[in-house]
Amino acid sequence: MNGQESAAPLRLGTRRSALAMAQSGMVAREVIRVTGRPVELVEITTYGDTSREALAQIGGTGVFVSALRDALLAGEIDLAVHSLKDLPTAAPEGLILAAVPEREDSRDALVARDGLTLEELVEKSRAEGTAGHTARIGTGSPRRMAQLNAWAAERGAALETVAIRGNVDTRIGYVAKGELDAVVLATAGLNRLGRSTEITEHLDTELMLPAPGQGALAIECVSPELAAGLSALDHAPTRAAVTAERALLAALEAGCSAPVAALAAWDGTELRLEGVVGTVDGATLLKMTATGPLLLDETAERQATALGHALAARLLDAGAATLMGERAR
Repeated sequence: MNGQESAAPLRLGTRRSALAMAQSGMVAREVIRVTGRPVELVEITTYGDTSREALAQIGGTGVFVSALRDALLAGEIDLAVHSLKDLPTAAPEGLILAAVPEREDSRDALVARDGLTLEELVEKSRAEGTAGHTARIGTGSPRRMAQLNAWAAERGAALETVAIRGNVDTRIGYVAKGELDAVVLATAGLNRLGRSTEITEHLDTELMLPAPGQGALAIECVSPELAAGLSALDHAPTRAAVTAERALLAALEAGCSAPVAALAAWDGTELRLEGVVGTVDGATLLKMTATGPLLLDETAERQATALGHALAARLLDAGAATLMGERAR
């Protein structure tokens, strides 16, 4: 590149939501640092942003990224930032996953009325209401519904999960207006928006395993030269973990609309992967764990993928295929 070309701004595609803009702004600052080039944000509206249908009905995965990927392939932008949990497991030909930066907190968070925890909310709702009064918790995720409903069934707790859509303001607004007792959101998103003080409880992964890739970002581009420069932003342990999670999802998702959760962690020598498949009503929840040795070298992604596929096979052997015929209601 000559000096003039190297100084040309990199066009970074982003969704228009406040969270997407916050995430893209963070990445833009890091891209400037590692490439020495200015970055301009290009706002793009995706189908997931304009549709009012439930995510489970419009496909969920992919609806927030297809327009960004189309812009990349058309040369309208140079790179795109996604919430990694939104990425389909199969990448279009011609795109490069240039970097997966270090993961934020992967847990889900409860934002409840009166600063209550989940246990306190259920107890207070019961005490305040008539017999059979239930705590109403909003979420747009069948995965979260399944695990909340399973938790409630196990304890005999009165809890109702309510399907909602909307940005963070809209969702938290349901609680502020008294329409819901609580909502469940990703901790990472609240942290990135500077709204972590509104969290009333971080939900332990024993109760609520996150979506595959939750808390992680993905930076995609087309140019191998740009990808090489962006590789400085890659965090190898995070990439290995999300690779295993997404491999599990890929092996399960054909014809699947069931809730699937996964979380992997690397301890320096081994990768541990937890997976959950269930029904939205929480009546059945399969939980399994797999562990395998992992070195962060050129074989890491292959090893992580094999671990994800192995755990998926065990879940399928245990009856996950039957559960995956259960559609979100």
